[in-house]
Amino acid sequence: MSTASSSPSPSLSPSRRAWLRFRRNRLGYWSLLIFGTLVLISLCAELISNDKPIVVRYEGQTYFPMLKNYPETTFGGDFETPTDYLDPFIKERLSQGSNWALYTLNTYGPNTLNYFAKSPNPSAPTADNWLGTDDRGRDLVAQLLYGFRVSVLFGLALTVTGVLLGVVTGAVQGFFGGKTDLAFQRFVEIWGSMPELYLLIIFSAVFAPSVALLLILLSLFGWMGLSDYVRAEFLRNRQLDYVKAARALGVGNAQIIWRHILPNSLTPVVTFLPFRMSAAILALTSLDFLGLGVPPGTPSLGELLSQGKNSIDAWWISLSTFAVLVTTLLLLTFMGDALRDALDPRKADQ
Repeated sequence: MSTASSSPSPSLSPSRRAWLRFRRNRLGYWSLLIFGTLVLISLCAELISNDKPIVVRYEGQTYFPMLKNYPETTFGGDFETPTDYLDPFIKERLSQGSNWALYTLNTYGPNTLNYFAKSPNPSAPTADNWLGTDDRGRDLVAQLLYGFRVSVLFGLALTVTGVLLGVVTGAVQGFFGGKTDLAFQRFVEIWGSMPELYLLIIFSAVFAPSVALLLILLSLFGWMGLSDYVRAEFLRNRQLDYVKAARALGVGNAQIIWRHILPNSLTPVVTFLPFRMSAAILALTSLDFLGLGVPPGTPSLGELLSQGKNSIDAWWISLSTFAVLVTTLLLLTFMGDALRDALDPRKADQ
């Protein structure tokens, strides 16, 4: 009796076979599913952790506090200031008679201070603050949820920017070679020797901190490693017969690069994507830990780690932040390992 082979059918496309090999790596595949779920949850953070209700029904009127700020007088208060929906007086007004309010699962935003905590800040985990509060009284669940989103989106933006710059520079060096390659290599050597951390310190002192400025500064140095791999692939592929045939047919350089060489040179680019993203997240966390990262008030995993270092007794700050950061990096690493194996030509028939 013959047994079915576990290797992908040769009639399948290369990308389909690579995906099947990736799925067979259960650790990498489940890491992808878990990471994607966590990212989706963080993108919906406002509907999960917020100090404003999703919808309020008060005296026959319907209100949507997440979309519009309502003064306290709208709900029977005395002041024209924005409503604090965690105020016991407001909560009582919203629960009288036919009035009701639909709150989020966690009733704290990333910058919401718990004025009604029963212990001084930072306070240990309680029924109100599931993971406790930081040294300012902000809820740790909200901080971690929004901080994870900032880290992932920043890492994704830095990865995309670095990949684009690395592919363009590597393609130009590898395709044209000669003096162009030599000049680019000398430029990369000089540029790579510049002290990146010192430049970040200088620019942070001159300019107001912002995520955009940090993204630009890190992107200026994040392309060089990938550029070397793309350059090597182009140097190898430009000598193949199908490229020589395209040149003989009069195909232009741009079309040869885009249609013939680039698709066959993207294996190292795709393979390194999860690792580059984990490096970007770790870089942002490290800079935030040193006070050189995102502007003050922005949810940050690095800032929470710094608080944990300064408040050793508040073990819940460092422990929960460390768990989120390590889990994120491990998931990306497992995904990268599975992707590398799936695209490895030596394992194509396995």
